[in-house]
Order: sequence, then structure tokens, then C-alpha cells
Amino acid sequence: MAKHKSTKEESKSKKKTREGRRLKKGEMIEAILTVFQAAPKEPFNYKQISKVIGATNEVQKLQVVDILYDLAAEDVISEVDRGRYRLNGLGTIAVGTFSRRSNGKNSFTPEDGGSPIFIAERNSGHAMDGDKVRVQLFAKRKGAEPEGEVVEVLESKERLFVGKLQVMKGFAFLVTENKTLANDIFIPKDKLKGGKNGDKAVVRIVEWPKEAKNPMGEVLDILGSAGQNDAEMHAILAEFGLPYKYPQAVERAADKISDQITAEEIAKREDFRGITTFTIDPKDAKDFDDALSARRLENGHWEVGVHIADVTHYVKPESLIDREAFNRATSVYLVDRTIPMLPERLCNQLCSLRPNEEKLCFSAIFELNSHAEVVRSHIARTVIKSDRRFTYEEAQQVIETGEGDYKEELLALNGLAQQLRERRFKQGAINFDRYEVKFEIDEQGKPLSVYFKVAKEANKLVEEFMLLANRTVAEFVGCPPKGKKPKTFVYRIHELPDPDKMENFAQFIRRFGYKVKTSGSKVEVSKGINSLLDKVQGRPEENLIETVAIRSMQKARYSTENIGHYGLAFDYYTHFTSPIRRYPDMMVHRLLEHYLAGGRTVTQKKYEAMCDHCSSMEQVAANAERSSIKYKQVEFMQDKLGQVFDGVISGVTEWGLYVELNENKCEGLVPIRDLDDDYYEFDEKNYCLIGRRKKRQYRLGDPISIKVAQANLDRKQLDYQLVE
Repeated sequence: MAKHKSTKEESKSKKKTREGRRLKKGEMIEAILTVFQAAPKEPFNYKQISKVIGATNEVQKLQVVDILYDLAAEDVISEVDRGRYRLNGLGTIAVGTFSRRSNGKNSFTPEDGGSPIFIAERNSGHAMDGDKVRVQLFAKRKGAEPEGEVVEVLESKERLFVGKLQVMKGFAFLVTENKTLANDIFIPKDKLKGGKNGDKAVVRIVEWPKEAKNPMGEVLDILGSAGQNDAEMHAILAEFGLPYKYPQAVERAADKISDQITAEEIAKREDFRGITTFTIDPKDAKDFDDALSARRLENGHWEVGVHIADVTHYVKPESLIDREAFNRATSVYLVDRTIPMLPERLCNQLCSLRPNEEKLCFSAIFELNSHAEVVRSHIARTVIKSDRRFTYEEAQQVIETGEGDYKEELLALNGLAQQLRERRFKQGAINFDRYEVKFEIDEQGKPLSVYFKVAKEANKLVEEFMLLANRTVAEFVGCPPKGKKPKTFVYRIHELPDPDKMENFAQFIRRFGYKVKTSGSKVEVSKGINSLLDKVQGRPEENLIETVAIRSMQKARYSTENIGHYGLAFDYYTHFTSPIRRYPDMMVHRLLEHYLAGGRTVTQKKYEAMCDHCSSMEQVAANAERSSIKYKQVEFMQDKLGQVFDGVISGVTEWGLYVELNENKCEGLVPIRDLDDDYYEFDEKNYCLIGRRKKRQYRLGDPISIKVAQANLDRKQLDYQLVE
């Protein structure tokens, strides 16, 4: 195993490399600081320093004396006795989070706030990404970045890595593409768990000896051969710390739950079994967690029931199933599979609102007049029996032709939904009607084609009634009668856009000839965004402007502190309608049950912590989903090397241009090193690269033609070349 050189050896080699050539002053300062930082408690005089850095002649030695004097004047070092100096700032200790990067740009973020501080690899103490560490801060030099050294790892993150095994005769390495680790992981032969050369594996770092170049690890799980679809999808999940197997103990606990609904239970509930009820879902869905009932009342109004699977009737707080569901917090949707939050027996059988089966629900029931205004509403535990399972396509056909099963109910619901939608946009909701990129995949998981999923009226019908139910539930708890304080609840909140980001967005779209209002009331700003999104529809820059608009928005999240939902233009909003696949909806169901029964308010601090966990898991799941799409895009483009495509510049960075192809939305990188007709500089503010001599510009949104140069599945990366 390769070892780090000791300080003595290091200084010998430095001496050799610098012997015989005059050191520049900047180099000399860096070299002197490295000596002090390598032994922060030891004092050095100018002779010792000169020897270590290879300053051999008298002129250089005098330079060392001057630099030591300057560093002492700047308080970087202290004179401990005559002519002997030691690194200053031994009292400046901070605690925070360590961020490791494979490019060597490690940093430390203090827990009491403040800017990140650079930690050189030699000063990292082999801390891992996300570790809680104690750091010794070095005195700051004028004009230089603040630096520090890890003196203690206080709390370690679990050190799991995913990669490909390289098995030699007596040992092995895990080669990882992880952005937080530059070093391969050394694995002794007896810790391979049967892994073979080329296998994808999950490895835990056991230790990283002080002098060792590589951390040492053990194989926890073999995922399969690299390139095999299941192995790669499991690798993506493991990479993001998401489970790729369901624990058998939790499955067994679910299998013990009775599927019998007692007469006693039905007696406690409102009975909707005799009212027309149906589900509308994607054609490949198995978990139907929402159903709609509809009946015309004698006064001509429509009663609409939004019926949601009563998951919490079956899943009790702190049970084995509940703890597993909370840890996962959400189902994860990869390109070719769903990793469910709940065991299959619950999500696909007991709680799934399948046709012709009696099911327990938590429901929001509305009476709506012909203008889609809510005359009255209430929330209740119910029992339903769905009459029909519609796919979105089947419901859409009834809407378009006016013919088919339950046409009266479907057409009435569609008419009401369209009015609800129109009113929502008038009140300032933002209309992000983006298409989804989907893959048609064969049995082996190989992508055959790319298609775009567009939301039609049937999708929007379901969406509007789910929004109405979520909003109504949030208002029920958040707007108590006069004189009463609102009780602790779980809200889905969305903050106003960041003003600086909005200003940058407005600047960006000006080059396409568009304007957008960035100040004024919430409604004025969102109406401006909607008007812009209408104008760009069908134009080449549509997807790009929508993407940049979304980037300038904040992310929606869960919180007990209600500030409203900017994107939907609702003052109160929650997630109540998908408890099979989202844990916050289960929290909402339990709180509703508690408050409907007259219960007292719950502890806010506990629920806020649960909200934070669910928000961060939602983000992790979204990142894993994006990673699986990226993998399939690279796999799809593998047999298209050398082919030419038209695209649009979708990202500009200091390392190159990202280009999204018009035909299939596969994004790849044109590395800056390949733009060899000039020296290009990155202009961050204007999203462009500018050639220093010829002033040629490559801007975000520019149309461009490329040739597919490389498709690297290990790195999930497509490389493109420009075609003039």
C-alpha cells in the first residue's frame, strides 16, 4: 500500500526540487507556511526553515528571515523566544462540518455560521465528507484565503461508497466516481465478500491510517456486474444512501395485518359505497392512493369526494413499519422502478383503492356550485368501493369524445376542475406545465426510445381536486375559529423567489427579447412570470427559459411554520393526498384524527425536526431519480457515437458548455479544452464563455450542433464535440 511521505522525506524531496534555482517570494511563503502547518506546536528558527525548504545561499536565507519577520508582524506566527517562531492561533478552535472534495478543495463550515474555510488535504486528518470536526484555524494572511487544520473528528458519517471492484492477486481496490473522495479504497482479500473483478459493490471505510494514502474498507454488499441494469440502479440508490431492499422483518409485520374490515369500523365512518367512485392513475400504477366520488345533488350542485387511502388506520405510530416509513420518508421513482416507502402488501393491496373492493379512507367532501365555488365542505373518515379504475388515457378519451363509462361524472368534474384552475392562476399561481422525459425500456432495462409525457385535461382534473383537498385540510387546522390559536400542523410551504435571482433571470431573458416584472405584489410578479411562460410556449428557448425560471424559485419544503405556498398562490397548503408514498401525508392524517377528536396541540419542535428530515429525504430521492435518468440517457446514446444532433446550450461553466439535444433532451458536455480556436473565459453573470482574442461568445440558450464523442456509463457522462 502506498504511504504518505513523512515530513522529513517530504522536505528532502522539496529540497531536491528547489536546490539550484531561485525560489520566488510567493513560493517561499507557501513553503514556510507548510513547514509550520505540518508541525503547528513546534518552534523553528530561520536556519531550520531554510534547511527544510532548500534555501541554500545567503541571499535566500536573508529572505527567509524577512518573511518570518513579516509573518510575525501579521500575527500568523509568534516569536516564542529569540529568533524561534511557532504557528500562531492555537487558541482559535472551531467546530463544524467537513466537506471533502475529490479535486482537493476540501472545506470546513463552522456550526455557528460564517464562511467556509479551506482545508488542504495534508491538514484534513482524513476526515470524511459530512463529518463533524474540530478545526484549528490558522491566523489569516493578508490577501489570502483563511485556512485551517482538522485536529479531531467528533462525529463520523457512515462511510459507505459505491464503485467498481478491481481485484488483484492478494488484495483489491474499490474504484469510485464519488465527488467527495479522490482515493480508491483498499480492500484486503478476506473482506471481499465473494466480490469479483468488475463487480459493483457497496464498501464501508473501516479506517484510514494516518500515514496511508488510501483508506481501508470492507465489502458490505455485491450489487452485480457493472453495466447490468439491476446492479446499476441499486448502485444509484446506494450512492445516495437510499435502501434498495425491503427489510424482511418489516415485510413480515405487514403480512400479519388483517385485511378484514369489521362492521364496527364501518359504523364509525361515513359510507360512500353506494356513490359513483373511480380512480384515475398512470397505466403502470399499482398503488392507487386517491379516488374521486361524484353525485349531482337535488339543488343542482355537485358533491365531490376526494378519498385518500387511510394508511394510518393500518400503520401505528412507532411500529416497525412506521419507523421504516419515516426513515425512507418517500417512495423513490427511478426510470424503471419504484422503491416504495411502505411494504408491498400495504401499498399495492390493503391501502390501494382497487375497483370493487371495500376500502377505508380519509376524505375531504365538497359541495360545489356551477361556478366551482365551495358552498360547504367537511373532512371525515369514510368507507368506499371504487366502481372503475381509469388510466389517464382512458379518462382523457371520455373527456375528448363525451362518450364512455361515467361520462356525466367525468365531464362534470372536468368542467369544475377547469374553473378551479383558471381561478388559481388569476390569484397568482405559477403555471409550470413542464413535460417529463420518459424512456421506453425492454425487459433487460435497456432504453429503446425517449418520449415526453405531457399533462392533459385528465391529469389536470385529478390535480385540481387534490390541490383543493390539500388546501382545505390546511385551512381547517391553520384558520381556527376567532379567539382560538392554530394548533401545530405540517404545512407544505414555498417561499417568495430570491430578489437577486429574479433580477438575474430578468437580465437573462432580455437577450431573447422578453421582459418580466421582478418587483410589486406577489400576484403581479407571478402574473408576469405566467405571461412570459405563455409567450415562450412552442419556441426553441421554451425549455431553457422554464428551467432558468425554476432555478430562480425557492424549493418547496415541509414546515410547522406556515408562510403560505407562493407557487400555488395559497395562504395555507399541506400534503394530505398521498400517504402511501409520502410520510408527511401520514403525519397530516394522524394530526387531523387527533384534532378532529378534540386533542390538544402537539410539540412543535418534534414535528419541525420530522419536517426537516422529510424535506431532505425528498431532495435526496429527487437527486437519485435525476441520476437514473442521466444513466439511461448515456446508455441510450452509447450506439450513437459520431452522430450529429442539433441542440441548445443548457448550461455554461468554467469547465465547458452543457448542451441539451432537441430530439431527445439528452444533455452532454463540450469540455472547454476542446474549444481550441481561442482562450475562453467564463462570464458567470451573463451565462457565457467569451474568447479572449476573437471575442466569440457561447451563451446559455444558443442553438448549437454537436457530434457525440463519448458515452461514459461509469461517470454517467456524455461528451460532445462542436460541429461548425
